[in-house]
Amino acid sequence: MRYTKPPLSLDDQLDLLARRGMKIPDNSRVRHYLAHINYYRLRAYWLPFEDKAVEGDHKFLPGTSFEDALALYVFDRKLRLLILDSIERIEVSLRTRWAYSLAMRYGAHAYLDTGLFRDTEKYRHCFEDLQKEIERSHETFIQHYQMHYTEPKMPPIWAACEVMSLGQLSMWFENLKHHADRKEIALFYQLDEIILSSFMHHLTHVRNLCAHHSRLWNRRFTFTMRLPRKPRHIAGWFNPAELRKIYNTLVMLGYILKIISPDSTWITHIKELLADCPYAKPEAMGFPPGWGQLPLWKDNA
Repeated sequence: MRYTKPPLSLDDQLDLLARRGMKIPDNSRVRHYLAHINYYRLRAYWLPFEDKAVEGDHKFLPGTSFEDALALYVFDRKLRLLILDSIERIEVSLRTRWAYSLAMRYGAHAYLDTGLFRDTEKYRHCFEDLQKEIERSHETFIQHYQMHYTEPKMPPIWAACEVMSLGQLSMWFENLKHHADRKEIALFYQLDEIILSSFMHHLTHVRNLCAHHSRLWNRRFTFTMRLPRKPRHIAGWFNPAELRKIYNTLVMLGYILKIISPDSTWITHIKELLADCPYAKPEAMGFPPGWGQLPLWKDNA
């Protein structure tokens, strides 16, 4: 089937929305947003306002306004920013724990020891990627090492980890040969090492979505995470019925943030954001019934 739809001017886009039943309170304001936010990007946010009972021309539910879809778009943008903020802090903590644990057990250049990793091909791939990051890095601590030391050529683990991406760190962690090494790092977060590895992989995917400004609030994730059974007091915070929604990710982010920063108000900000946008239905994000009474959410009231 050949694609034959013609491009639409801003005025044509306005007319199409109005013809489908969307209220356009201010043509110039809506035209301005359409000029700066792709129609197709916004379409994901007015999709929940379409009347599913009417087949054909994507008719909107009675009373739907452009401002409704815009409010949902703004909500999603703020949600991404909050999630990026939490990922930054967790990523820095994970780098620190990985480097510290291996350095204290095996020395300053532990990551150069291939015997500490179970899959040699994965190790080679990780090492080559890290080597490229170090070679193109302009970080002062990398340049200082290169100017003053010739052996080993690569910097110590506590410097090397600082130029790793979250995805790279996830692979380095998962590829550690000894269970005791993975366990020591994971126990700092009171998690099983398999759960932490799964979460790091999932978080890499979430971070990439945020970095590319992709819709997040009601997305069904391709890469999910395994839910923890321990510690027992957090196991009931998750929603196993909605493994592909953002809710479980928010719970794990909130849990780890409380370990890193006990005074964190991040969960409170998530609740406030939800309260400010009635169009962002918690159930569409995978929130279970009665979620507000769970300790993670209730204790941060």
